[in-house]
Amino acid sequence: MAEEKALRLEGIVEHVLFTNEKNGYTVLELDVDGSLVTVVGEIGTAEEGERLLVEGEYQNHPKFGAQFHAQYWERRLPADAANIQRYLASGVIKGIGPSLARKIVENFGDRTLEVMEKTPTRLLEVRGISPKKCESIAAEVQQIFALRGLMQFLVQYDIRSKYAMRAYQRWGSGAVDMIAANPYLLCSHGIDLEFQKADAMAQEMDFSPSCRQRIQAGMVYILNYNANSGYTCLPLDKLREKVSAYLQIAVADFDAAYAELLDEHDIYAYDKGGRTFVYLEDYYIAEQYIADRVGVILDFSAPETREDWNQLIDEQESQNGMQYADLQREAINTALSRSMMILTGGPGTGKTTTLNAIIRLYEKTGYRVMIAAPTGRAASRISDLTGYDASTIHRMLAVEYDMSGNMCFQHNEQNPLECDVMVVDEMSMVDVLLFEHLLRALRLGCKLVLVGDCDQLPSVGAGNLLRDLIDSERVPVVALKEIFRQAQKSSIITNAHRIIQGEYPDLLQKNSDCFFFQRLTAGQATDLMLELVQTRLPQAYGYSPTEDIQVITPSRKGVLGVVELNKQLQEALNPPSTSTAEVKSVLYTFREGDKVMQMKNNYDIIWHKEGENGTGIFNGDIGYLRTINRQTQEVTAEFDGRFVTYAFDQLDQLELAYAITVHKSQGSEFQAVVIPLLGGFPRLYYRNLLYTAVTRARRLLILIGSKNVIYQMVDNNRRMNRYTCLRDMLQRPQTEQPSLPEDIPELKQEETE
Repeated sequence: MAEEKALRLEGIVEHVLFTNEKNGYTVLELDVDGSLVTVVGEIGTAEEGERLLVEGEYQNHPKFGAQFHAQYWERRLPADAANIQRYLASGVIKGIGPSLARKIVENFGDRTLEVMEKTPTRLLEVRGISPKKCESIAAEVQQIFALRGLMQFLVQYDIRSKYAMRAYQRWGSGAVDMIAANPYLLCSHGIDLEFQKADAMAQEMDFSPSCRQRIQAGMVYILNYNANSGYTCLPLDKLREKVSAYLQIAVADFDAAYAELLDEHDIYAYDKGGRTFVYLEDYYIAEQYIADRVGVILDFSAPETREDWNQLIDEQESQNGMQYADLQREAINTALSRSMMILTGGPGTGKTTTLNAIIRLYEKTGYRVMIAAPTGRAASRISDLTGYDASTIHRMLAVEYDMSGNMCFQHNEQNPLECDVMVVDEMSMVDVLLFEHLLRALRLGCKLVLVGDCDQLPSVGAGNLLRDLIDSERVPVVALKEIFRQAQKSSIITNAHRIIQGEYPDLLQKNSDCFFFQRLTAGQATDLMLELVQTRLPQAYGYSPTEDIQVITPSRKGVLGVVELNKQLQEALNPPSTSTAEVKSVLYTFREGDKVMQMKNNYDIIWHKEGENGTGIFNGDIGYLRTINRQTQEVTAEFDGRFVTYAFDQLDQLELAYAITVHKSQGSEFQAVVIPLLGGFPRLYYRNLLYTAVTRARRLLILIGSKNVIYQMVDNNRRMNRYTCLRDMLQRPQTEQPSLPEDIPELKQEETE
């Protein structure tokens, strides 16, 4: 908002129409010199009768008309007796209703609030207030003044009220003193203010650029930043270099702050071959626990005789009228005879057939089997392929919150899952934190079968779990390699195997399920993509443009990136209309009917499905916006039959999903996939990414762009190397050091998630 356009209004709060208690988003009517103005914004718990000064701008709502969007605000408690009485009568203080509010104001007049804050024992002068009630009211008043004081303190540094509420929930009335002593506390988990915001606040408060609080917060920020890029840890030498450069501090200051943080167990160090790697606590505990627990699982029971299992496999073949390939038999035998195994292989190699046999034979021998996958779409897909019920890992573990509001899972060591075998599909997508929680929820004797394609991209979350487990050579692995005859008829499958083996895909076939269209400019590629999605594919194959066809692209940025393609596709498939409600977010204008994706895990959001209620919508879930209600400031979205309500201020959790990145497509399959490939971000154009994108297509794959770019991707066999120590922990005592990347991401917005 430009400075010259900012307006200031001051008035009395007449009515509070809506308040979101978690983030402070409020809709209220403000009496400004006798005129009622609708004000919206993250104002917090405003109360009727209080005086409010707001700064912002008017925006014209298509249904409700002019609304004042407040960017800044200042609370001024009512100063005159009439408004003080109205304020107290609104129920702002427990135990004070209209009658008692009148009596209190009759006693103290315009000085009522000052008396209640500074000398609350004088409330005993009011008839009907006992010592116990006086104590209760005084405690309530202190809380109100403490929260409002905290908001007033932070607003002068441009810190929104939701952070004030989070800080107050954690530290109570002492929050102002704690933040004044160390503003970087606002960056801590659960409050989650951006480091740059806290740093700007600290500068205004004259904190030294080399103070310990700043360096330690900067260190944690960079570790968190790189965890979001997939790294569970960083080498100490790299961390020292990055932090010192980013904060512009001396190395000696870094070392002193690092030693102190290490002593306080806010970070952890792990020595690998003489090189120190630095962890945040959660990731250190996760990798250590995984390594220890995998060792226990592998040692828990001795391998059983394979002859008995071979006889059962023969019977299974006879009953189903089929014959398993040698590697399939080996996989089935390994799963039944060992306490843990990994089944891997590309498309068309019989993973599903093998997994079906494993599950059936486990059930025949009396084992209770549970099947999990990292996403809802992946769980639905494995259910369709196997005929067995599957659940997301999150839903299976079940989420609850402790007294401090921290998330935890209901199923853990004290409340394990009721199963004898846990099968996890799409393991390449599972990160170390989630796998740790899953292992904690398994009984000691529970068998573990991990299924995935190790040639796909690693998880969006931190770690390189499947690759580390395989490379450790501790866990039995069976890799299926033979492409079965039926699968050989699919150009999608044969080209996928060509790509991963370093061979160029056949781009010349025209009578197959895989097509290539050469387009050498972004404009030409976009025009063809829109034509294919909107008309040609629906007419030729009967595909729905939104439900059956998915555009997948390597990057978020650029003309052929997710953001721009989504805007083009939305304009073609769901253009603006007077009959279609819409609402603006940071990136997009959402409309009813839009295809959307959840961009981060939300464990406590409530969904409804045919009389069933549950919680949780997760990163990568795809759905559709069904309704937009401007009056309640809410939208309703549907995810596979589950209806979810979002407040307008939660729309940053959603993005349009007509086009998605390759990373976000993992674990999903679509009837038809359209992939524009013209280059532009060399870091994103490599073999595994192309392979992952191609294998998302079930029946039809269309590549648009440059043949040379596709060939360059095949030639570029750069793997997604990440800093982790899990392989080393699994191999203890270590023998061979894994190959690690030499660079870590710079502090800027990455092209992908």
